[in-house]
Amino acid sequence: MYSPQRRDFISVTLGNQAGRTYDNSKTWRRQSCWRKWKQLSRLQRSLIAFLFVFMVVCGIAAYPNLSERWQVESYHNGELKQAEPAVGPRVAVLLPKAPAITQPQKPRRPNLNKRGPPFLQKRLSKKENAEEPKINKEENEAQVIPNDQEEEKDITISWRGMKIEPEQVNPALPDTKKGEPVPNETIKEPALNERQMAVIEAFQHAWKGYKQYAWGHDELKPISKTYSEWFGLGLTLVDALDTMWILGQQEEFEEAKKWVVTDLNLGKNVDVNLFETTIRILGGLLSVYNLTGDQVFLDKASELGNRLMPAFDTPSRIPYSDVNIGRGTAHPPRWTSDSTVAEVTSIQLEFRELSRLTKEEKYQASVNEVMKHIHKLGGKMDGLVPMFINTNSGQFSHLGVYTLGARADSYYEYLLKQWIQGGRKESDLLDDYLQAIEGIKKNLIRKSEPRKLTFVGELSHNQFSPKMDHLVCFLPGTLALGAHYGLNADHMELAKELMETCYQMYAQIETGLSPEIVHFNLRPHNTKDVEVKPADRHNLLRPETVESLFYMYRFTRDKKYQDWGWQILQNFNKYTRVDTGGYTSINNVRKSENPEPRDKMESFFLGETLKYLFLLFSNDFNLISLDKYIFNTEAHILPIWTT
Repeated sequence: MYSPQRRDFISVTLGNQAGRTYDNSKTWRRQSCWRKWKQLSRLQRSLIAFLFVFMVVCGIAAYPNLSERWQVESYHNGELKQAEPAVGPRVAVLLPKAPAITQPQKPRRPNLNKRGPPFLQKRLSKKENAEEPKINKEENEAQVIPNDQEEEKDITISWRGMKIEPEQVNPALPDTKKGEPVPNETIKEPALNERQMAVIEAFQHAWKGYKQYAWGHDELKPISKTYSEWFGLGLTLVDALDTMWILGQQEEFEEAKKWVVTDLNLGKNVDVNLFETTIRILGGLLSVYNLTGDQVFLDKASELGNRLMPAFDTPSRIPYSDVNIGRGTAHPPRWTSDSTVAEVTSIQLEFRELSRLTKEEKYQASVNEVMKHIHKLGGKMDGLVPMFINTNSGQFSHLGVYTLGARADSYYEYLLKQWIQGGRKESDLLDDYLQAIEGIKKNLIRKSEPRKLTFVGELSHNQFSPKMDHLVCFLPGTLALGAHYGLNADHMELAKELMETCYQMYAQIETGLSPEIVHFNLRPHNTKDVEVKPADRHNLLRPETVESLFYMYRFTRDKKYQDWGWQILQNFNKYTRVDTGGYTSINNVRKSENPEPRDKMESFFLGETLKYLFLLFSNDFNLISLDKYIFNTEAHILPIWTT
């Protein structure tokens, strides 16, 4: 029913009450918005609702970052300062006050989480959708701790980059007759000590020079910042591969491996020395294959082995000293048809291992034939062999000269190590070794004056010479290794005496570094045991003494051998280190004020000397266990055959 009064009331209310007018205008706007909302289609309303919810979620997620932009503070020089706003998440970092004196750069510690061969490393498993890391502030550093570290069941073990389950950590040693690499399975991750870190720093410094000035070439010349070539096969790089692996230098190793894959040309037209190429390059490739299991190294080793085989094509089957690996030809030196005894009898470990891995018997058959021939050969004296052998007749030449120095040294070393490598079954090798040691004791051992140092001299046509090469300092380690495997106990006593002598060859010299050759004093009234002729005063960064120190420490656990090695490393750093990178051999160990650098870093400094020092300083006796591995004469690691 129509009512004028109600109309009047409504009219007065709208026109005269301001407050009600404001309220009703808000109501009108709400009603208007609601009407417009209702007029939207269902799809439009859904899109608007989704955008609204999305903005709310983003706002909540961004809130901590927005507030943190104004709350992050840094600590500098002991004072709190307001940090500048920045985009993105920030972490509070405490910066220590800058030191007044610049400290020497510390070596980059090996990446033991990714790969620490031959250590076993604990490694956190990665999840496909990893959450944000947690931040734990401790000891003035910001540390990122993955969330999945809290779950013990997620922890796995990394064995040279391969993930395995915890129950697989201590597998049985593989059957080494099956042609498989033998990984070194130490169970724990030993902490690197200060001395090992010093070796790593020395390696990094030497590698820096090689990489910058001699990359891909044979040897670094650190003074002139260039290189020298011998065979043109990247000798230093290949020689150092397993050292990088053992020291945990992952970046350097991967870079060097890439060079081996893409740039190591084994088919070039070049003459190489059979012995040096075998112990350094073939041995280096086999060693790193056994450590890593990476097929590329075995493929390269197999190719090189094939290219070296022409050396055995001689009338006597005693190999020539030189091979052209590109042409497939071999020949003796231009001035003689002889090979040195050490050269033809110190390639067996490598060729035998190549046969085991490739299942091609030709390599082992060739080198075994050499050893059988020399085993039956006349011309020895109490097991001692002359220095040369003729490749045509197969007979010893230059008879009457017997030494444990250059051209004969590693014959004796490889007698023992072949016997160990083959599972201690080849009795001819053992017999020849034991007879030779007795011959050494009978004919070559003397004592100096005044300190009665036991040394190994030389015999030339029944005339004794108190001359001893630094190379002879391999002998204490070899004797100790034989004693470890149950040979005569007096071998260890002789090893200790000779080790003292080799140390004195360093300690009694002005630079604390041994010359290449010393002559021991036999006259009672002289005050010095060691005499050095001017032509013999050079030091080539050789490894033999630190090699034997490594064996002696492993078997006796007497820390004096570590201390002696530490002194030697310090003197290498003092007198042979080149500031711009690398180490150099020196001409005069008697002049501490100027040792006269020779501008050459031999490949064995990285392949042997630093490797043995690192192992010497380790207190983990399972690190390259001497019950499972042997070292070739270039310190490359080969497995002992178990069957």
